[in-house]
This record gives sequence, structure tokens and C-alpha cells, in this order.
Amino acid sequence: MVRGKVQMKKIEDATSRQVTFSKRRTGLVKKANELSVLCDAQVAVIVFSQNGRLYEFSSSDMTKILERYHECTKGVPANKFGEDYIQQLKFDCASMAKNIELLELSKRQLLEQNVSSCSYNELKGIEEQLQISLQRIRQRKDQLYKEQIEQLQSQESSLVKENAKLSAMWQREKKTSQKQQWGAEAEAASSHAFEVDTELFIGLPKQHC
Repeated sequence: MVRGKVQMKKIEDATSRQVTFSKRRTGLVKKANELSVLCDAQVAVIVFSQNGRLYEFSSSDMTKILERYHECTKGVPANKFGEDYIQQLKFDCASMAKNIELLELSKRQLLEQNVSSCSYNELKGIEEQLQISLQRIRQRKDQLYKEQIEQLQSQESSLVKENAKLSAMWQREKKTSQKQQWGAEAEAASSHAFEVDTELFIGLPKQHC
């Protein structure tokens, strides 16, 4: 069933306007997410409802995207949104929408494994997309491996330091224990050396034959 063309004017019914706003906002965020994933683009969407409620979406850190936007628009005159600029935006949007449609078609063909009906150029495009995706996957995997290696190296360094600290403590305790043992043995030897026989004996000394 083909939907009728929607007139571009304010919806007077408040309930219908709210329902349309919710649906269109969800679709806008979905398209923005697809654009960021499929085309590796940085996308930020900021929407204020009629009641002033904020809705936002960003493919990465929103603050960094806004900083980049301010940096790119620095020194641009306030009246930049002229007719030529608007026409260029419309052309860019139409081109992006066409590219997204082609990418979605390729994705459906891949998911449905319906490649038998694809032409040579379509198969070539799918192959290129797969190669690009595979390259990104490998880069991401290498990055994760690198992060894990750095984390393990950091843990190893911490364990080595902790082991050295414990070994030093053990050596100090061992030396203290040995000193205490030597002191006790020396004290015992000193006490034995100074022992005096106090037994009382009366009578003549014994004569040896």
C-alpha cells in the first residue's frame, strides 16, 4: 500500500502532532545511526520538542562533535544559510539518502543470501564493502589486542613491584629474627659462663693416694 504525500504544514491536532513527532524523531535517529555506521561519519542530532524537551543522538562524544562544529564554522557569516547553501544541502541529503538506500539493499541481500540475482557491479560493490568491513574489524581487533597487551604489561609491572616490596619486607623480618636469635644465644652463653658454685663444704680436703 502506497502512502499518500504528507503536506508540509503544522499538524493542528495535538495528539496526532505528538505521535508524528515521536515517529519522525525515532526515524531521524535511526537514519543518523545508519549514516554513522555505514559511512563512518560523525553525526550529531539535537531536537527540542514543542514543550522544550531535549532529545539528542551522537555517534561519538557530543561535546567533541560540537567543538569540531564550532571550529569549522568559526568566522562563517551568520547569513550563510542562503538559497545556494540550502540547495546544496538538499542535494547532499538526496545523495546521502540514495547511498543509504543502496547500502541497505546490499545489506538485505547479504542477510538474505540472495546474491544469485545480483549483477556483476552489485557483487563487486558488495565485495568492496566486505573488504572495507573486514579491514575495520581487523583494525579494531588489533587495537583491542594492543590495549590488552598494555593492560597485562601494566599488571605485570605492578606485580613485579609488589613482589620486590614483599621480598624486601621478608628479608628485613628474617634479619630481625636472626638478630633476636643471636641475642638470645649470646645471653644464654653469658649466663652460663658466669655461673658460681655456692655449695658449702666443711672438713679437710681430700688427699689423693
